[in-house]
Amino acid sequence: EVLLRMHSVGICGSDVHYWQHGRIGDFVVKDPMVLGHEASGTVVKVGSGVTHLKPGDRVAIEPGVPREMDEFCKSGRYNLSPTIFFCATPPDDGNLCRYYKHSASYCYKLPDNVTFEEGALIEPLSVGIHACRRAGVTLGSKVFVSGSGPIGLVNVIVAKMMGAAAVVVADLSASRLQKAKEVGADFTIQVKNETPQEVASKVESVLGCMPEITVECTGVQACIQAGIYATRSGGTLVLVGLGPEMVTVPIVNAAVREVDIRGIFRYCNTWPVAISLLASKRINVKPLVTHRFPLEKALEAFETTKRGEGVKVMLKCDPSDQNP
Repeated sequence: EVLLRMHSVGICGSDVHYWQHGRIGDFVVKDPMVLGHEASGTVVKVGSGVTHLKPGDRVAIEPGVPREMDEFCKSGRYNLSPTIFFCATPPDDGNLCRYYKHSASYCYKLPDNVTFEEGALIEPLSVGIHACRRAGVTLGSKVFVSGSGPIGLVNVIVAKMMGAAAVVVADLSASRLQKAKEVGADFTIQVKNETPQEVASKVESVLGCMPEITVECTGVQACIQAGIYATRSGGTLVLVGLGPEMVTVPIVNAAVREVDIRGIFRYCNTWPVAISLLASKRINVKPLVTHRFPLEKALEAFETTKRGEGVKVMLKCDPSDQNP
């Protein structure tokens, strides 16, 4: 294990949800819990068995650590391990604090040209990498991203990086769609009160064809329905956003057109590739951060996120360091 002095911690929708509702699905907050799982910091102390890190190293933290070497770990899908430790998922404490202890194997050294803030953004970025991998995004893909919040935006960034020829994003908010354009979306659709079928036909008309891949990042029933209608026969719909437990969808439409519906659970094996992309300047995640607060103003930061202002709100846990 390593002891870290925390630096930058991003606020996620899930953090806000636990704060407001005390549960997400089967994960219920029963005792006081520290939030935060998008984080970077500096190594202060290392355990006796740790060889790849030393005090002073700047690291990005992968929040999900398997507790045992089970069949999921052996097959490389450790995110599915039922006993996994995960920051800020009850009952496990997160890392929104000054000092934090974590498994050394899940702390990744940041190159000098990657900032702490970028290091913290690897966590949401990882959701995009995992989703686009599961979707099979490749050279020339046409992709529909539903939702333009932080997770929609990282999917736009990653899909373009993986060779997508055209990415279209749909959202209710004009300002969020503007952000999608900024990070590389080719087309945007502002949804008002269209039916799911109407949204699907708008997607087809702006792309000039139906997309092979849809990445659904809202969890809203109507959006999932639109995702099915929009996806080309033989294509793939990846469900990233989480909404109600039971959702009514046109499953027969998907079945008879051989549209594959895939889920994702967090990510696995994404930190090394994310660090390579950031270090080589092949991707730019800096526009995602719109607000910064010191740790003392955490409540204000959470309120800002809850109101849906900006995109990514970042907390600064190290008062001695003014660097992003």
